[in-house]
Amino acid sequence: MMNPNTEKHIQEYKADPESVYNTWFLNNSDRLKAFRTIRTGVADVIHAIERRTFGNDFKGSPLEFVLAAICEQKQVFEGAAHAFYWKPKLRIPDIYENEEHQLAFGRFLKAVSQTSQEKTVLAEIMKLDRLQIKGLGPAVANILYFLHPTLFPPFNTAIVNGFNQLLGRKIKLGSWSAYLEMREELMAMNETCRTPLSKDLGAVGGFMFEVGTGRIVVSGNAEKYLEAEASKREKSNLKRHKEVTNDVKEENEHSEIQYHLARLGKALGYQVWIAQNDHKREWNRQSLGYFSIPSLPPLNVPKSVADTISFIDVIWLDERNHIISAFEVEKSTSIYSGILRLHDLSLSIGNQESQLYLICPDSREKEVQAQLLRPSLQQDNMRGISYILFSDLRCDCDAMCKYGRSSDVLDQISKVSC
Repeated sequence: MMNPNTEKHIQEYKADPESVYNTWFLNNSDRLKAFRTIRTGVADVIHAIERRTFGNDFKGSPLEFVLAAICEQKQVFEGAAHAFYWKPKLRIPDIYENEEHQLAFGRFLKAVSQTSQEKTVLAEIMKLDRLQIKGLGPAVANILYFLHPTLFPPFNTAIVNGFNQLLGRKIKLGSWSAYLEMREELMAMNETCRTPLSKDLGAVGGFMFEVGTGRIVVSGNAEKYLEAEASKREKSNLKRHKEVTNDVKEENEHSEIQYHLARLGKALGYQVWIAQNDHKREWNRQSLGYFSIPSLPPLNVPKSVADTISFIDVIWLDERNHIISAFEVEKSTSIYSGILRLHDLSLSIGNQESQLYLICPDSREKEVQAQLLRPSLQQDNMRGISYILFSDLRCDCDAMCKYGRSSDVLDQISKVSC
């Protein structure tokens, strides 16, 4: 039986339009995209470790891409990458210089990504824990969440604090045994409140996060909350409000850019595909789905890859269903995942003459240039990605619709990093 106070706090959590339940768990299409992106990224980590090309630093490794995609879920996972940074003075986490440990980490990721069995994942956790790899602790659970969201909750300081405050526990960071103990209790709680929450443990993890950050006041954090300066509380609430406002602005801008790309593709005579979760979005009083073909043609790739590609923001296809151009529209939460989705598409279309584009705000041009120059994107099998600025697309879209004859018209506004 759930504690009535806990049930009250959960209802408060769900009712707050600025809670992570509403801004991240329930109404965030990027969260759904992240599951496919991260699974693909984990496969790249495994392959790099097996081929001995992983490297001896977090920076530039495929693991950095995975953690960047996780950290983009900024509402809950901001800072999740810190535990994986290589700290030379402490020599942790010891998966960069110790080849045996690196291979063990790769075997762990491979085993947990290829099973749906809770028992198997738990056995692999125990096996990894027994190796006592210095600095490699339950922060890995944040990767596990995106592989098995109904079995493993996210894990960070705020979530642990919320758990301790709500339930009067003293769980500590840094140990797998502590994480697994917390997991058992969270799953038991979630079973009793599945109706108000979800089978996906991101919902209950987000609830603990809100308690741990003080947005939901419970007896365990009330004194601390009351002692806090009013200005700090106000600053925290203003920050969340600003984040939510910016997210709404970005979603609207994202829909606008998809709209321009869709109508341009139509004007050039191509079939247009809009990301499957964006068909109901609107811009200029028109549904984006109006411009889209109802389903993406078969691409002769594994289903997991096809699922990832189906979330690419806009794709242009010719009458033979060949992909002519693919576009990822960047926001503050999507740059890494967008690159990875285009990377997946690049590997799957082989020698087709296709162009890949990132569409980015003018303010992020330098960042996009830097990302596209990463060594991992300069591999021989990686098709080049160009970028287009929002301002150029907005300014020239009407003219390109009127005078353009093919996708070559984009050569006038697209750029490459060099």
